[in-house]
Amino acid sequence: MNEDYLQNTVEHKPTYGIYILVWLVLMMLTGVTVAVAGINFGNITVAAALTIAIIKSYLVLTFFMHLNSETAMFKIFVGVALLFLLISIALLFSDYSF
Repeated sequence: MNEDYLQNTVEHKPTYGIYILVWLVLMMLTGVTVAVAGINFGNITVAAALTIAIIKSYLVLTFFMHLNSETAMFKIFVGVALLFLLISIALLFSDYSF
């Protein structure tokens, strides 16, 4: 491998406690998602569910997929993919009538 790449890598060793804490938060947010789905908030029900899903996605990307220890270029690639996903969702909901 390239020596420059090996020198620029960041050693990351998250503890099991962090994983358990993030898992518990994800389980709590899943319960909130189920509760929100059962209550009729009108037009903001979908927005609330999507907000909770974004928070859960952030936690998974940051802790379980170790995005916080990746290079800047990889983070840009993930950001571009998320931008296209956001555009697709926006176009979907602009066509969908409530």
